[in-house]
Amino acid sequence: MGNQDYTIKQILQMGGCTGCRFCVDVCPAVTASGQGELSALFRMKGLKDLLKGRTGLLRKILGKKELSGQELKTFSETVFRCTLCGNCQEVCPAGIQLKALWTSIRQDLVHSGSYPAKIDMIRDNLEESHNVFGEDNEERTEWVEDVEDAPDHGYVKEKAEIVYFTGCVASYFPLGQKIPIALAEILDRSDVDFTLLGQEEWCCGFPLIGAGLKEFLQQFIDHNLAAVRAKGARKVVFACPSCFQMWREHYPPEFSIAHASQLLEELVRAKRVPLKELDITVTYHDPCDLGRGARVFEEPRDLIRSIPGVKLVELPRNRENCQCCGGGGNLEMIDAKLSSEVAKRKIEEVLGTGAKAVVTSCQQCVRTMTTYVKRNKIPLEVLDITQLVRKALKKK
Repeated sequence: MGNQDYTIKQILQMGGCTGCRFCVDVCPAVTASGQGELSALFRMKGLKDLLKGRTGLLRKILGKKELSGQELKTFSETVFRCTLCGNCQEVCPAGIQLKALWTSIRQDLVHSGSYPAKIDMIRDNLEESHNVFGEDNEERTEWVEDVEDAPDHGYVKEKAEIVYFTGCVASYFPLGQKIPIALAEILDRSDVDFTLLGQEEWCCGFPLIGAGLKEFLQQFIDHNLAAVRAKGARKVVFACPSCFQMWREHYPPEFSIAHASQLLEELVRAKRVPLKELDITVTYHDPCDLGRGARVFEEPRDLIRSIPGVKLVELPRNRENCQCCGGGGNLEMIDAKLSSEVAKRKIEEVLGTGAKAVVTSCQQCVRTMTTYVKRNKIPLEVLDITQLVRKALKKK
């Protein structure tokens, strides 16, 4: 084992941690579980012990021993039970880039052989099927069958101005499929020239980063870029914030990219989307990757306010301080119970606003919150922003 999974900058930044505990106070996993060992503070201490135990000089000076297999396993359980929401990084007074550090630790633990068994499943699914669920990749566009008046080409054109990159969750989960169905219908009505990649769309690679499998990422980047080039597109649009963030952070800036909320806000402002009045009070949940990650806060709100009759009330914690829904960081695969406990606190906060619906801009947020609402028979509607616009779309 070595420390090659960390950059020099990351190793230097570790020394900046003051132990202020701000990260503990905002951590959704700590709040939901009551377990302080899930906090960034505990994780930082464990990381320092891990690195010191490997470094020959420090081992001699400090008498540190390399962590045992059981110690690594215990540390791994805390590292992977994290939503990677980035709220700890948002409040860190030392400015430590914690989110990237957490994914580096995951990569280290994978290389060290101390990681949850589900990580192997993620890797195998992506290697064999090019999607995180191990489904037949030829079925990525089956949801088009449920689009009202879908064209014969099923939105898979040879050439188009815009590529709509659907993402794994929205392609395969029935609950998530409502989002691409809604977006396709809106874009169709707005005369937007767009295409899907169909089976040529591979996973964006986000699950690889979250699983500590970054070394497998480049083949997915290269394939997806080639698939977009083949369409002659100038722009790529995402309804999934994680796909959007992956392209922002890890793909070369070859194409213009936008989240669906940004594109729809532009279309509505240009009066290309015919909207009717909706009498509903909603609140908006900022997805972690779209909000704290990409700093897209205003366009979704402007889009909601542009729908006649819709009243928007804010959550107590919103924008960069918005509380995670519990669906990120592969947590649902690793610890479904903890994911549900995080969702519970999110829904309690939503209900406190008096809103009849919570709107978000992420298929995973929709899935996580809807699952909790349905299981507990809570009278609350959970909508992606594309679904809200679709509800307001005037009939032809």
